[in-house]
Amino acid sequence: MELGFVGLGKMGLNMTRRLRQDGHEIVVHDVNAEARESAAEVGARPMESLEALVEALSPPRAVWIMVPAGPITAETITRLGALLSAGDVIIDGGNSNYRETMEHGRTLAEKGIRLLDAGTSGGVWGLEIGYCLMIGGEEEAFSRLEPIFKSLAPERGYARVGPSGSGHFVKMTHNGIEYAMMQAYAEGFELLKAKQEFNLDLESIAGLWNRGSVIRSWLLELAEEAFHEDPGLDAIRGYVEDSGEGRWTVENAIDLRVPAPTIAMALFARFRSRQEENFGNKVLAALRNQFGGHAVKKK
Repeated sequence: MELGFVGLGKMGLNMTRRLRQDGHEIVVHDVNAEARESAAEVGARPMESLEALVEALSPPRAVWIMVPAGPITAETITRLGALLSAGDVIIDGGNSNYRETMEHGRTLAEKGIRLLDAGTSGGVWGLEIGYCLMIGGEEEAFSRLEPIFKSLAPERGYARVGPSGSGHFVKMTHNGIEYAMMQAYAEGFELLKAKQEFNLDLESIAGLWNRGSVIRSWLLELAEEAFHEDPGLDAIRGYVEDSGEGRWTVENAIDLRVPAPTIAMALFARFRSRQEENFGNKVLAALRNQFGGHAVKKK
């Protein structure tokens, strides 16, 4: 089917590639001309403006936004809302705050435009293995665009989880859990490294734990790869950013009076990482680089 796609960064370009592999007609826009050219190489139709992108689509239109959360997403939704017509659909695939998503949904609904919030997980590996999609919004809009979701996700890897805002709320919570899991691995590997008398091979242990143990996971696979590339993580600073979702998870836990101490402490550990150096934070920085292509700070 036909889809407009705005934002061709680390994830957006690979999502475009995956959609083209399934034969969808994709019309793309990005402010970066090189990104548009890369999309054209896989058969997408590049447009130099949002106006041109909307004009190139046939009603009822659907446009997926994959740009940084916050002001850029808000501006893009506002501009598209002025260009699109009743019956059209906007999909926000970024890590937007679910409260802002709900407000955007109400504003667009006044014009007959529907908004789907598609929490998207998979990072830079999504092109190969697919993206997990947590989708909020109206059932009818979801059903109409289901072929898109089916192409992007692995088997059983997408679902409508509830009304507008719920997709981003579920993705926010997913990322909060991710914070805690990564922190547990970081602390465990720091403990292993500290036992110097055993001279433990961290790459080997990460691989071992992933064969049948109860803590096996994709994150452990990425840890094994990170240790293979740099056994002591000597080239990486233990400086770990947070992009918002962990904070929002903790804030909502407080608002809802849900105890979430592990997630909260994982968030605070990231704050601490910016104040002093330790090996566990190097593990965190390496894992974020491995699964999402996030930049690492070099020494």
